[in-house]
This record gives sequence, structure tokens and C-alpha cells, in this order.
Amino acid sequence: MTLTQYEETHLPGILAICEAENWPSLPADPSRAHAVFTAPGVTTVVALDGEQVVGFAYLQSDGHIQAHLSQMAVHRSYRRKGIGRALLEYAAPLTGAQRVDLVTDTAEDFYRAFEHRTFNGFRIYPS
Repeated sequence: MTLTQYEETHLPGILAICEAENWPSLPADPSRAHAVFTAPGVTTVVALDGEQVVGFAYLQSDGHIQAHLSQMAVHRSYRRKGIGRALLEYAAPLTGAQRVDLVTDTAEDFYRAFEHRTFNGFRIYPS
């Protein structure tokens, strides 16, 4: 397995993982997804098995203190092999931030394995 920073050639693999997770926002517009992954303040990394994208993580950061893990997923057949942890440990220092916040509704046990503090959170959908 290789960890590397995102390149546009990785986009189809990332979008396939999103589709498998039933996450429609990025696959709905691949051009927008590429713009998101390369926006200022964004760090996007991928895990590769040969040329196949088997996982990705996308974080937003101010570059100094705060980062937010916006999305991370590993292909179902590659889970429980340390890829998710490796992605986060590879990506976090690239953000320049001191800490990473995140929201999850499916992976609490995974994130509890990291040194952390738990907070209440909200996702606001502006109208």
C-alpha cells in the first residue's frame, strides 16, 4: 500500500468509494469534487494498492491550529488493515494544524482508538 497526496487521476477511484458508501455529493459532479479536493486549505490524500484507490481522506485547515476531517473512507474489502489510521496519520501533519475535529455517525469505535476528547456537535444546513 502507498499513501500519497491526491492527483486528478485518483478521482474515479475516490468517487467509486463514495458511491459504494451511498455518499452522493461528490459523485454528483466530478468537476466540483476535483475543485473541492484541490481548494486552498484542503489536504486530500489517497491510499493505493498498485494503481487502485483503496481509501481517501479529505481535510480542511487554517494551516496553523484547526483542521476538520471532512470525509474519509476505505474500500470495504480493505478495511481492518490499518489503512484508515494510516491515512489520517499521513494527512494530519500535512494540514499544518495542531488538532483535527470530525463528525461521524458510523465510525465512533474507530475514532475512539485515537487520542481524543469528545464534544457535542451540530451540522447546520443554511437555507
